[in-house]
Amino acid sequence: QVQLVESGGGLVQPGGSLRLSCAASGIIFSIYAMDWYRQGPGKQRELVAAITSGGRTNYADSVKGRFTISRDSAKNTVYLQMNSLKPEDTAVYYCHVKHLSRDYWGQGTQVTVSS
Repeated sequence: QVQLVESGGGLVQPGGSLRLSCAASGIIFSIYAMDWYRQGPGKQRELVAAITSGGRTNYADSVKGRFTISRDSAKNTVYLQMNSLKPEDTAVYYCHVKHLSRDYWGQGTQVTVSS
């Protein structure tokens, strides 16, 4: 079955950096687009960044220039490098893939930006 396992969240001060990882199994990773979403306190889940199988990327306006999504097909892993973090980036971050018309989500990893 499809499994997505995130890691790398934590507590960081404003202006700091974190790198999230999402290890995928149960799919032919290299042929799928992969996404990162987040859900902040009292907010709806929103798309943060996406990467196609060919490496084309797309970002939410709120994170452009600060976040970078990448993928390593040899490791079946997608990454989210987050720089210049702001308190408003505080959220649970989820990895996502659509496989055979079904949405699959990881368990989420908490990112807290606070001084």
